[in-house]
Amino acid sequence: MSRQTSHTLQASPQKTAPQKAKERDPVAARDASVNRAASHNYFLLEKFEAGIALRGTEVKSVREGKANLKDAYGLIKDGEAFLLNAHIGPYSHGNASNHESLRTRKLLLKREELRKLEGKTQIKGHTLIPTRLYFRRGRVKLELAVAKGKQDWDKRETVKRREADLEAKAAIVRSQHRNATA
Repeated sequence: MSRQTSHTLQASPQKTAPQKAKERDPVAARDASVNRAASHNYFLLEKFEAGIALRGTEVKSVREGKANLKDAYGLIKDGEAFLLNAHIGPYSHGNASNHESLRTRKLLLKREELRKLEGKTQIKGHTLIPTRLYFRRGRVKLELAVAKGKQDWDKRETVKRREADLEAKAAIVRSQHRNATA
């Protein structure tokens, strides 16, 4: 008796899996922490993206939203970049080997970027300020800005400009609303 070697498959109706309401996009960047005070206290001149060397519990804490960049700043020393005073709270499920909250963290930049940043921070009054901490493709990234400090009158001018813009937008909306109802 000979065996049958070819198989015929019948096409079965495809069942579609129910779509999740919100699918996770691993490529999309999402903010973990934003330094809102940076744009108020500094003129942000140029922005750079840097990787940041973190421990495992630090990454998990950043995912939980326990990062704060308010008092943080960057420093370039001996051809390496560091992040100082950035607070990443302890991991909630960590053990005795949890990380320190305010430790100095190394920033990962290319040599050309380091040289460029070093040259820009040598100028009097310029410093490195972290503006946001976010995830890109599962990695924690830091947006670092070369910044120049604002004086009090600069801050007042910024507030006046923002209020004038809001008033102008409100006036436009009011006039459009009047035209629509007329």
